[in-house]
Amino acid sequence: MKNIMHIGAYKALISYDPAIQLFRGEFLELNGGADFYAHDIEGLQREGQLSLAIFLDECAKRGISPTKTFSGKFVLRLTPEIHQAATIAAASSGLSLNQWAVAAIDKAARVGA
Repeated sequence: MKNIMHIGAYKALISYDPAIQLFRGEFLELNGGADFYAHDIEGLQREGQLSLAIFLDECAKRGISPTKTFSGKFVLRLTPEIHQAATIAAASSGLSLNQWAVAAIDKAARVGA
């Protein structure tokens, strides 16, 4: 995936903030904010490790899980035309629309992971 940095067992989305001329890292799987900033990749690694360590330590002190929980359900809104095309594609593959969508999302989410 583009712009994903692995820090420990966690993934952070990396972007550039032109307003402050720094790279920004945002942990995607944590249940709270542990963002970090730096001028370069080495700095992002260093600041990310520090931010993550502080966040995990605080979670341990409070007895809370550091990671988000996911239910496995979400609402997807499509245009009627896309809904129709997806239903036809699913049926032609011998799958329910849900099975087809899960397979398509899984494939797209794993590209470059």
